[in-house]
Amino acid sequence: MDALTRSSSARGRNDAARGSVVLALLGLAVPVLAYAAARRLESVTIVHATAATCGSALLGGAAVLLARRGLRNVERSIGRLRGEGAARVGRLLGVLGVCIGLSAGIALAVYAVLNVIG
Repeated sequence: MDALTRSSSARGRNDAARGSVVLALLGLAVPVLAYAAARRLESVTIVHATAATCGSALLGGAAVLLARRGLRNVERSIGRLRGEGAARVGRLLGVLGVCIGLSAGIALAVYAVLNVIG
């Protein structure tokens, strides 16, 4: 048997792991772009940028879930799928995005309370 069979073929791609990295990087890019827009555009305030930064929590959470799926795919394939490192990076960056988004949400809530108090 000289030809490769499906079970002995080259290692496959892990799209969930790649997707987790992409979503995590998008989640980390949102605050940078939001604050750059607040600095450059007069119609965008720092409060708008902080509110937009809260979206990092959603993107980071989705990245963590995709990373979990990617790691599970690697485990189930008994090493035939690649992407364990990408899934771990996606999970780490996703958790960082969640932390940034939650921090922005807390800052926005404190700002709202301080505005109500006076």
